[in-house]
This record gives sequence, C-alpha cells and structure tokens, in this order.
Amino acid sequence: MSLVGSYVALSKPLAAALPVFLLAWLRFGIGAVAMLHWLKKPADELPMDGQTRFLLFLESLLGNFLFTLLMIHGVALTNAVTAGVIMAAIPAIVALLSWVFLREQVSLRGWLAVAFAIAGIALMSLTGKTHAATDSSSGASAVWLGYLMLLGAAFCEAAYSVIGKRLTGRLGPRRITSVINLWGFALATPLGLYTAWGFDFASLSNTTWALLLFYSLAACMWTVWLWMTGLRSVPAAQAGIFTVFLPISAALTGVVFLGESLQGVQWAAFALALTGVLLATAPVRAANTSQQR
Repeated sequence: MSLVGSYVALSKPLAAALPVFLLAWLRFGIGAVAMLHWLKKPADELPMDGQTRFLLFLESLLGNFLFTLLMIHGVALTNAVTAGVIMAAIPAIVALLSWVFLREQVSLRGWLAVAFAIAGIALMSLTGKTHAATDSSSGASAVWLGYLMLLGAAFCEAAYSVIGKRLTGRLGPRRITSVINLWGFALATPLGLYTAWGFDFASLSNTTWALLLFYSLAACMWTVWLWMTGLRSVPAAQAGIFTVFLPISAALTGVVFLGESLQGVQWAAFALALTGVLLATAPVRAANTSQQR
C-alpha cells in the first residue's frame, strides 16, 4: 500500500504529459509484457471455472481499469495530498464490504483500528491545506468532480481487496496478477489506440519514460503480487486496515517530490493512522501466541 500511494501521487506529472486513456493503455501494456511468463497455469492449480473467470474480470474492471482512470483523473483535478485524504476511507469501506459479502466478523478492536486510521487522515484534512492545487482557470465544479472521482477510486480499491480475497483461494498470486492485468489491457486498448494515433511520443522526456516504466511495473506487477500474496493468509477486513499506508504514502510523496505542503499538526495525523495499523495486527499476534501455548 505504501508503493500504491507513491504511484498514486506520481501519476499527477504523468497525467500532465500523457492523455489519461493513453497512460492507462501504456501502463497495462508494459505490465503485460513484464508478466508474460506468469500467465502459464501451474501444474498443481485447478482449471478455472466460470465463476472464477467472472471474478477475474470484475477484479480487473474495478480494481485495475476503473480505479486507474478515476484515480488519474481525480489526482489531475486535485493534488496528491487531497487524494491521500479521500483514500483514507478505504479501510472502512473494505471492512464494510467484507462484512456484507464475505461474512467476515469485524471485531471491536478492528473497528477501533478503522476509526484511528480515518481519524488520523481526517485531522490532516481539517488543517485546510488539502484543498486542490488547481490552475486559476479551473472552476469549483472541476475540483468537486475530482473529489467524486477519488471517492469512486476508493470504492474500487475496496472492492478489489474483497474480490481478491475470494480469488486467492482459487488461484496463485502470480496468475491472478497477470490475468487481471491482461483484462485491463484489453479494456483500455480501444480508447488507448485512439488517443495514441495522433499523440507526439517524441515530446516525452527521458524522465517521463522512466517514471512511466516505474509506474507501470509498480501498479501492474509489484503491488498486485504483494497484495494478493498477503491476502492468502490475512482476512480482507484486517488487510483493509493496511490500506491506510496508501494515503500516508500519497501525501508524503506529494510533499517530498511534488512540492506540496503539510502543516505540523498533519504529521501527528500519521501517528494516529499507524496506531490503527498496530490495533489491526494485535489480535493476529495474540491468536498465534495462544496457539503456540
């Protein structure tokens, strides 16, 4: 989630250099090439049934395709710090969806962890420094559109975690990662080709190409594989708490690399968010200790 937060923030300069649909298409294309060897079915894996194929498509549609488009558009209309504030809602959304669809029991400690995570980032938003850093020509309606897009991206990311939990019981992390990326590439291809037709690729700097390569590998390959591997042994509701690292990383990346600013009180908000993570992990450790005894 820390890596996700960094590329969420760094998508802002990429969205300024590339049309959104072209950026999404290039991202999935680079990821597809990098993961060709992950597509092959392992010998010990059962064949995919119809429900698994549908879940893979839904995982890609929500967690890859729509999340990418909504997130890139939202960050382009606001800024990385604003994205971090709104993405802080993800742990609560994951807990709610896992309770509704997976019938996972969320403990009181788990709900407290969610509360700490959201309270930490809410404190950051109350300082007044998380307003959108848009051009003077951009109206308030565009800013609110950015907010709505980022909120939609938060719901997509939460659904991605819940569906991913179902998939990890049927397929390995590498296969899930490669297949949902291939679906993302297929979904992005029509509009990607259309925007690529008249685009001047020679106008892109070497720095932009390097940033695009990092963004593609991080977004399509590294983060998905890490997340799916973790979901194999961690309940979705508990894993959702760790999405708090997404807004923290997005905000810090915006400050360090994009020149955005934070007030002193906002750093204290990060301590609250990290307290939520500690609360989320404590029950697991306690359970493991009791089993050893």
